[in-house]
Amino acid sequence: MTTERQQWTRNAVLANMRQELMAPVNAIVGYAGMLCDEVPFHTKADLSSDLERILSSAHLLSYLSQRLLNPEDSECLRDDSDPITAQATIRHDLRTPLNAIKGYGEMLLEDADQLGIQSMAANIEKLLGEANRLLADLESIVDFSRFEPKGAASAKDEDAEGMVARLEQVIRPTANPVPHEVLPSRILVVDDNESVRDLLARRLTKDGHHVDTAIDGYIGLSMLDESLYDLILLDLMMPGLSGIETLTRIRKLPRYETVPVLMISALHEMDSVVRCIEAGANDYLTKPVETTLLTARINSCLERKQAQDREKLYLEQLKEEKRRSESLLLNILPPGIVKRMHDGEARIADHYDQVTIVFADLVDFSSMSSAIGAHALVDRLNLLFSAFDATTKEVGIEKIKTIGDAYMAAVGLPERRDDHAEAGVRLARTWLEATETINREKGLSLALRIGIHSGPVVAGVIGSHKFVYDVWGDTVNVAARMESQGVPGRVHLSADTARLLGGRLPLESRGNVSIKGKGEMETFLLVG
Repeated sequence: MTTERQQWTRNAVLANMRQELMAPVNAIVGYAGMLCDEVPFHTKADLSSDLERILSSAHLLSYLSQRLLNPEDSECLRDDSDPITAQATIRHDLRTPLNAIKGYGEMLLEDADQLGIQSMAANIEKLLGEANRLLADLESIVDFSRFEPKGAASAKDEDAEGMVARLEQVIRPTANPVPHEVLPSRILVVDDNESVRDLLARRLTKDGHHVDTAIDGYIGLSMLDESLYDLILLDLMMPGLSGIETLTRIRKLPRYETVPVLMISALHEMDSVVRCIEAGANDYLTKPVETTLLTARINSCLERKQAQDREKLYLEQLKEEKRRSESLLLNILPPGIVKRMHDGEARIADHYDQVTIVFADLVDFSSMSSAIGAHALVDRLNLLFSAFDATTKEVGIEKIKTIGDAYMAAVGLPERRDDHAEAGVRLARTWLEATETINREKGLSLALRIGIHSGPVVAGVIGSHKFVYDVWGDTVNVAARMESQGVPGRVHLSADTARLLGGRLPLESRGNVSIKGKGEMETFLLVG
């Protein structure tokens, strides 16, 4: 009686024989097909018929090589069959198409000049070479003595035994299959056969999936519009809308471009498989579908889809994080500077011949901060400076920074503008108006001093973790002095800024004012 171990060994040896056979057999089929493709359009009938016989014999050889050495298909491999007789029968059956290929091939090679097929001679010789080698090796390949235990083995025998041992691991049945970590998924089964739909639905439901069924392609497509499925099992041959047509329409739906589709069909022909794969199918299973294989294929497709979904989610999260970081960066740096940093510019420093610096400061802030609580103080500053931010952004002027109760803006950088002086003065006026509005609405008594000066500056980015876009130069210092020496509720301008205005805004002179570090300077106040 054959033990389970002996059966595994026998099946592994047969699989190894099929593998050894199929390499030269596939080469023979390939060369035969190439020869038929090379036949000239206008050719003799006997040439075409001989090539067709060669191709037909090659296909027969391929069929026999797989069937005769497959214990499920071969009459020669029944448990009660004699191994010696079976071996002789298989060798004989394989030699028949091989000898036909050799005979027709040799005749074509001899008549190549007469038939005008000299260009085909090289492929005919290759075909004959493969056929002759296989005939010579056939006995060593189809050798049932491999079923028996070996004594002293040669290196070749040891290699063959190693191959058999590896094949045994592949074909050995799994007593307790390791469960795949596949999340329960929504699966749509589209098949016109009620029993097939019911069987598939029951199997998949047992595996933990939610399953819907459709009796044809039209209903299946309508269900795809209503719900989102993780995988689709699709019958190839259905009335009305075929599986191929349904698959083509599925792949045109944006939501289903990457959702796995497994085709199921009773057709075993390779052309059917190729057409389905070309149309976008992820796999092709033939009916009746073996349960273990179905589960393995479905789990494989779902694992890939879930990995793709996770990757897509991570990419979306990365995009969102990038958008947030970009937004935060734009809150502290001008857009043009951010772009230059993204473009790889490491050191950003620019000289500007003419810009206008605007400083604003709260009057009596120190006494205010000691009189009210911390929360109330921060709330007032936030209310005021948020209003300044809105007006500054609205007119396209760059806020530089806040320092305590002081707010600083620069006009004419990083984008240069000719009207920087006038734009700076108008910005200062909006700040005063915003302060008055807040005082009126909140019942406060906030007062501003604003100072403005125009001249050359250097601007750039400093810091490696906390970036700051800042402005340096004497122009900044003078603008700060204009603010500190200003009048509450008024806009105090230097003579340089007043000259650039050219009389377009009403000003009144304050005469000469002592400015720390600069001495006597003529300054002006904005009227109105």
